[in-house]
Amino acid sequence: MYGATIAFKDFSPMRGIMGSEWVGFKHFTTFLESPNFLNIFMNTLKLSSFELLIGFPIPIILALMLNQLRRAKVKKNIQLVLYAPHFISVVVVSGMVFLFLSPAGPINAILTIFMDKPVSFMSNPDSFRSIYILSGVWQGAGWASIIYVAALANVDPQLHDAATVDGASLLQRIWHIDIPTLKPVMAVLFILAAGGIMAIGFEKAYLLQTSMNIPTSEIIPTYVYKRGLLAGDYSFATAVGIFNAIINVFLLLFVNQVVKKLNEGEGLL
Repeated sequence: MYGATIAFKDFSPMRGIMGSEWVGFKHFTTFLESPNFLNIFMNTLKLSSFELLIGFPIPIILALMLNQLRRAKVKKNIQLVLYAPHFISVVVVSGMVFLFLSPAGPINAILTIFMDKPVSFMSNPDSFRSIYILSGVWQGAGWASIIYVAALANVDPQLHDAATVDGASLLQRIWHIDIPTLKPVMAVLFILAAGGIMAIGFEKAYLLQTSMNIPTSEIIPTYVYKRGLLAGDYSFATAVGIFNAIINVFLLLFVNQVVKKLNEGEGLL
């Protein structure tokens, strides 16, 4: 936290933190008034929001589907396949994305059967968000479903048996037995995910970034990296990072209030 004070100074490594000139909110003002601010901020907000809205329900659906499997060996093998992408390096995943979506890749090999020319996915700004989100879902959904699978393991099988005897369908049993069991876990995980909505991962966004998709791929973490480490403007980069953290705090408080209302006035924080 002491190092964060360089956001309010013109930091010089030669002078150190204490010896650097105090400039107040100069760097914050510079960032907010820069012509790229709105675009970078909206790119970050859109990418993280879409990732949350699309990626959050999928692990729940996977857990509900896995819970219906009765053959332990089959369930174990499917879980292994779903969990495996989590252990693949982000660098490797990004390389796979470039390989599969390149003009000479397998995806374009199929598309060219129906089209005259290949599609340049990685140079198209409109495709970046879809590529980022779908690759993230593929890599993380299986691993994220572990908590939900563990929660469903605590459901008493007799509840399902009794519901079946009463004539409840599969969807009715899921809706009235499984979903209420997952509800507290879903609320906590949603708050945690929403609290870090602006803290979107830097590595994959930077690795998937090209000179052509910059209009949609430039987000706050990549901007901080370029200004802070590559350009050496440490004070400005720190100010942008603090701004990002403040937005996260407000989002966390807002989401907690929403969840509190949905849970009949019982807050989770």
